[in-house]
Amino acid sequence: MARALIVGCGCRGRELGSELAGLGWQVRGTSRNAHGLKAIEAVGIEPAEADPNRPGSVLDLCGDIAVVVWLLGSSGGEADQIAAIHGPRLERLLEKLVDTPVRGFAYEVTGSAGGDPLDSGRRIVERAGGTWHIPTAFLEMGRDQPGWAVQTAGSVAALMTG
Repeated sequence: MARALIVGCGCRGRELGSELAGLGWQVRGTSRNAHGLKAIEAVGIEPAEADPNRPGSVLDLCGDIAVVVWLLGSSGGEADQIAAIHGPRLERLLEKLVDTPVRGFAYEVTGSAGGDPLDSGRRIVERAGGTWHIPTAFLEMGRDQPGWAVQTAGSVAALMTG
């Protein structure tokens, strides 16, 4: 059974996690706070505390993970923090993932974080995928479009069959 780690497991992450679980996946979702962890657990997803601004906290959760989903296209915070999690923090994480069981990476390229950070993140993920031959998926469907969770779960699952 494949296992996914959803980094940024808010409302939509929990929806995606439930969809993946319905496909037979084991799912772990991250939050930076106790309230978020309780919400993750309430929908039957394994909660885990992690902060994308600290790549090591995410990396510590990857020992049994097949696919990481970077669901941070609408992450909040100061502009420099948002740029960092789609830039150098993401890059450091991807450099280290090559030494883990992770064999796929899905990156959200739409959301309120804006074009520049998300475009930067896309380029970083593309480079990492080419350099380390890690299958990648770019989650381009808008959050409010019908069928978002089903299509996104399919994109994540395809990383393992692809």
